[in-house]
This record gives sequence, structure tokens and C-alpha cells, in this order.
Amino acid sequence: MKVSVLQENLAHGLSIVSRAVSTRSTLPVLSNVLVATDEGRLRLSATNLELGITCWIGAKIQEEGSTTVPARTFNELVSTLTDKQVEMALNVRSQTLNVRCGASNTDLKCIDAQEFPPIPTPDLASAIQMNMMDIKEMIQQVAFAASTDEARPILTGVQIRVSGNQITLSAADGFRLSIRKNDLASSASRPVTAVIPARALTELARIASDGEKSLQMVMPSGRGQVIFHMKDVELVSQLIEGAFPDLDQLIPQKFNTRTVLSTSAFLKASKQAEIFAREGSHIARINIISAGEEAPGQVEISGQSEETGFQQTTMDATIEGQNQLIAFNVRFLREVLDVIKTPNVAIETTSDTSPGVIRPAGDDNFIHVIMPMHLGS
Repeated sequence: MKVSVLQENLAHGLSIVSRAVSTRSTLPVLSNVLVATDEGRLRLSATNLELGITCWIGAKIQEEGSTTVPARTFNELVSTLTDKQVEMALNVRSQTLNVRCGASNTDLKCIDAQEFPPIPTPDLASAIQMNMMDIKEMIQQVAFAASTDEARPILTGVQIRVSGNQITLSAADGFRLSIRKNDLASSASRPVTAVIPARALTELARIASDGEKSLQMVMPSGRGQVIFHMKDVELVSQLIEGAFPDLDQLIPQKFNTRTVLSTSAFLKASKQAEIFAREGSHIARINIISAGEEAPGQVEISGQSEETGFQQTTMDATIEGQNQLIAFNVRFLREVLDVIKTPNVAIETTSDTSPGVIRPAGDDNFIHVIMPMHLGS
């Protein structure tokens, strides 16, 4: 293999694939990045056997070939090179990759590419077409609600359902749930239901370029995998097996109080309350005070800690129904407000022991439910 590639392109490609590199594997090759020539371009791939990412970058190919390079060393080296052409030449017999750039001359010990696990190639004929920006927003509004507790693996994933021209993402961790729906540009040829690790979707949102408009999703039958295909990048992930809970049954169907207030003001107030609540039990107390039909109501949100003190913010709100005092985990509250895009947000509450429902005002495609915390004294 003998190739020439721009340093900035190589650094960008490595930054995309490096998040899939294994850090704890007993297989040394999984700590490496596959570097291979591929139809006039350079292909970079990394995998930890659960998640795999491939990126193609422009390069001048003088001799075809492939090898796997220690990911961390290669990444750190390339990031320090000058913004010039990087010349790479592989000695196949010794599996040594010579890397030259400007005054820098480096030999890297590699592992034969034959030892690198095969990464599946998608059959795009059966792909489901998606809008890139819509999917990124959906992932941001759902994946954070997935569990990080490996004791219940199914809850560490995001359920994806595709039926006709509608796609739904759902996640829950036992204390909160997030459901986001959206329309597809074209109907899927068959319905799809699967559970994808939240980490894989978070990586997809990270590497999806803002300049790209479309994304294709393929689920090879019988493989237990999903492949997301973009112009220059592919991500493949194992699916999570198991029965995902029916989250629709957990959404309260009625409420006693509906409160609408500014999303940005509520988010700012939550962040201020969190400064104090995080030192204690993460409780944010929300006091909803209705002032009747003529005057605007008020919402008081407060956080308290014996060590740091007490903080309260009062905001005007439009309130339908009765007064309500309820407490939520302040981090959960801040995280959902962070992903709501509408100017106003609606909170629907029934009692201080019943789940609260948070929705973007005027948008029925996103719903978030949070279990309340014990108010205490």
C-alpha cells in the first residue's frame, strides 16, 4: 500500500471512526484502525464488535493494500502533523507503516488486515430513507432517557418503529420516558421494530454531517444488526434482543393542571435550582399557583441543600386547573428542557405522586414523562 492524503482529511476520518475502537478487548486488533484502499479512496474502519464505524476519505492511491494501525498512536501522531500531504507506505512483510509529513518520519508497527473482523456491507435496495436533520433531532430528544444500567440491557437501548411513512423512537430508564414521532419522506416497504443501543444512536447523531440531507437504514434479515449509510460514512450496530416495554401504556391520559411557560426561562431556572439541588437529593420543587382566569399564574422552582443554601425562581405561566406542588429530579428536568425546540413548554400534572408529562407547546410529536420525587417536609 502506498497512498498520499491530506492531513486534515486523515485527522477528520480518524476522529469519526475512533469512537468505535475497543479499549478493553483481549483481541489486540480491535485496538487498531483498519486502513485500506477502496476504489480510489482510503477506507478507515474501527469496531468493538458491538459498534462499527467506517469512513471514506479522498486520497491519491499509488499502490493498493491494507493494514491495521494502533488507533491511539495513529490518532495522536496525525493530530500533531502539519497541514500538508501525508505519505503512507506499507512494508507488507514486516507490517510496518511508514508515515511521512513535512519533516516528520514515523514507522508504525501494524497488525495484518486479515485479522480485522469483517464489517457487513448494506444492501441499499431495501434501505429505509430518512431525513438526516430530523433523525439527529429525534435522537437528541430520546436517547438521553435510556438507562445506563447494564442490569436491564433492553432499557439501555432505543426502540425504533417504522410503519408506513411514520417513524417512532422510544426510550425509558424506569424513572422517565421519551417518545418522538416523525414522518418519513417515503413509506417503508415493510414495518420494522428493533431496539438499538442508545450509544450507537448517539454516535450516529455525532458523526452525521450537517451538510448531508439523507440517511439510509438497512436491517439485514437474520443478522441482528442495523446499518446506517451516509455519503462517506457507515455505522453498523448490534441490536439488543428482548421485549421492550409498551411505553404508551405508561403515559397519563388525563391531568388536573396544565401549565404553559417559556421554555428558555424554565430551563434557566432549572439550571439555577440544580446548582443547589445537586448537593442534596437532586430535588427541584415546583409550585404551580393558579391566579384565576384573568391574571397570569406563577410557577416557583426551587433547589435546596443544607451545605450551599436555597435558590428559587418565579416565572409567569398560563395555568389551567388547580394549584399543584410537585417535585422532580432536577437533572431529568433540565435534560428534557434542553432538547425542546419550541418557545413554550407545557407541563401536565395530576398529583404530587403521579407522573408529570412534559410536551413542547403546540407540537404533538414529542412527549416526555417523569416520575415525581418525594416532596419531604
